[in-house]
Amino acid sequence: MTIDVVDLIMQDHREVERLFDELRSHPEKRRNLVPVLTTLLTAHSRAEEATVYPAAKTEAGETEEVAHSQEEHAEAEQLLERLGEANPESGEFDKLLEQVMRSINHHVQEEESDVLPGMKERLSDQRRAELGEAFIEARKRHLGQQPGEATKEQLQTQARNLGVPGAAGMSREELERETKP
Repeated sequence: MTIDVVDLIMQDHREVERLFDELRSHPEKRRNLVPVLTTLLTAHSRAEEATVYPAAKTEAGETEEVAHSQEEHAEAEQLLERLGEANPESGEFDKLLEQVMRSINHHVQEEESDVLPGMKERLSDQRRAELGEAFIEARKRHLGQQPGEATKEQLQTQARNLGVPGAAGMSREELERETKP
């Protein structure tokens, strides 16, 4: 069975929205749900960065949209890192959760109205199925990773998605500077 990468991405988006609803309406579940949210979003983002964004950029002509999406991933990762460190019973947590939700919901809306339709239009069903398989494998590899734990290779991928020249020759520290908002 083949699965279109666009459909997979949208399924993840719906699951994140469901988790946001749970976090908002059931504060007593926050301690258990925050790691689920951060793990899902980190795996999703890293899989997009490694498999989807390069294809969207080179094959679907979504260069500017990919760079913008990559910037939003970096912003969300910083917010998720702070959320994971916050006391779930504090006012700070509530503020951070609202920031995370605004940031992610904005990203989802843009991705679903700009990048994904471009991929549907410009990539064949077969290519989207191939990307779907690659996305699933990449997401599996990244499960368990948390925000702020990107490897040098992942930072190089992020830098390429942003269009940073010379990323291959940069140190980890230089890559971190270039990929942070």
